[in-house]
Amino acid sequence: MSSTAGLPIACKAAVAWEAGKPLIIQDVEVAPPQAMEVRVKIKYTTLCRTDLYFWEAKCSTFPARNTELLVVTVNASENSEFHTGTDSFNPGFSFLVFRASQPLFPRIFGHEAAGIVESVGEGVEDLDVGDHVLPVFTGECGDCRHCKSATSNMCDLLRINPTRGVMLADGKSRFSINGEPINHFLGTSTFSEYTVVHSGCVVKINPLAPLDKVCILSCGISTGLGAALNVAKPEKGASVAVFGLGAVGLAAAEGARIAGASRIIGVDRKPERFEEAKKFGVTDFVNFNDQDRPIQEIIAEMTNGGVDRSIECTGNINAMISAFECVHDGWGVAVLVGVPNKDAVFMTKPINVLNERTLKGTFFGNYKPRSDLPSVVDMYMNKELELEKFITHRITFKEINKAFEYMVKGEGLRCIISMED
Repeated sequence: MSSTAGLPIACKAAVAWEAGKPLIIQDVEVAPPQAMEVRVKIKYTTLCRTDLYFWEAKCSTFPARNTELLVVTVNASENSEFHTGTDSFNPGFSFLVFRASQPLFPRIFGHEAAGIVESVGEGVEDLDVGDHVLPVFTGECGDCRHCKSATSNMCDLLRINPTRGVMLADGKSRFSINGEPINHFLGTSTFSEYTVVHSGCVVKINPLAPLDKVCILSCGISTGLGAALNVAKPEKGASVAVFGLGAVGLAAAEGARIAGASRIIGVDRKPERFEEAKKFGVTDFVNFNDQDRPIQEIIAEMTNGGVDRSIECTGNINAMISAFECVHDGWGVAVLVGVPNKDAVFMTKPINVLNERTLKGTFFGNYKPRSDLPSVVDMYMNKELELEKFITHRITFKEINKAFEYMVKGEGLRCIISMED
C-alpha cells in the first residue's frame, strides 16, 4: 500500500471555471478511490479537440444515453468560427454536437494521459500500486453483453458520458476546493496531478513504455489506427483513401501504412497538410477545393475503378458518400469514423451496394480498452508503430493554456504536457 492510500491528497490541478476562459492552476483535494475505483498519479497528459469544445461550451462530442441530440457536425474553420450542417467540408475538424442540460463548471478537463497507480479502491483486483496505466474515456466492465461480445467495444456501464461530472459509485466528485466539489470530465480529468478513475477505464500497460509517448494512445490516435487495422483491414499492397488529414485521419493513414498499403490517398481541403501527411504514408493528395466533379470519380480514375479501402474521418455527409462510392466494386470496404448531421441522409444508388461494396462504422477504432490497448502499446515498443511524429509540441503543466492556443490556431497535432516540470 502507498503511504497516502485511504487519505485525501492535496495537489495541483488546472481548473476551468468559465467557458473559454484560461484554466487556473490551483490546489485541489483528491479524495481516496471508492469501490471499483483507482487513484492515478498523472505523469503526462495531452489536449484533444473534445476538451477544447467542452471548454468553449459551444458543443460537445459523443452522447450519453438519453442525451438530446441537437446538431452533429461542426466544421471549425481556421478562425475558429463554426458552421453547422453539411454545406462545408473541412476534413479533420468535425464533431458530434449534443445538448447538455447546462455546461458543467467548474471542471477539470483532460482525457488523454498516462500515469502510475497510487492506490486502489475496494473490489479492484487486477490493478496494483505502481502499475503504469492509461486512463481512457470509455471503458470495459467485462460483464455486459457488449464486453462479452467478440465484435463490440461499446460497454453498457462505462460508455462515454460527457454530461456526467461525478463518479458512478456514489454520484459524488472526488475533487474539491475548500470543500466545494469540482466536476469530473469523461470520467478521467487528467489535467490534475492526481485523479480518480473507474477501474474499468484504466488500462495496465508495459512498465517499460515511455509514458510521454504512449499517453497519446488514450483517444484519437487509437481511434484512427483501429479504424484502419481493425475495421478496414487493408491487405498488403492495397490502395486506401483517407478523408480528412487531422490527427485521427493521419492515425488512420498510419494504420494503413502498417498494414502494408501501397497507395494511400489523402483527401483534404488544405494542401499544406500533404507534406506532413507523407510522414504517415500518404502517397497522393486530392484537394477537395480544386475539384469540379465528385471526389469519388476522381479517385476511381486514379485507381482503375476505385480504392480497396476508404476511411472517412470528417463527419461530413458528402465525404461519407464519396468514401463509400470511391471503393472498388466486388471487394471495396468504406469505414465511417465521423458522424453526420442528425438530419443528413446517406444517399447512394442501390447498385453500389448490390455490386458488393461494404459500409462499416466504428467507435474508438473497435478497440476494447483494457483488452486491446496493451497490444497497441507493444506495437510502439516493437517499433511497428511510430508515435513521435504525432507529437508536435511539449510544454510544462504551468503552460497548459498554450496547448489550447495551439489547437485554436490549428497548430500541430498533439501537445505533450508534463505534469512534473
